[in-house]
Amino acid sequence: MQDSPAVRAPEFPPGLDWVNTAAPVTLAEFRGRFVAIDFWTSC
Repeated sequence: MQDSPAVRAPEFPPGLDWVNTAAPVTLAEFRGRFVAIDFWTSC
């Protein structure tokens, strides 16, 4: 079985509104962890 190449995701843009966090987060903080992100609208 071959190793799959690393997936590179873009960094979160500055100025986003974050919910349930004390400060904005970076992708480096999630390295090696499973992360589920839920995007929603309030309309």
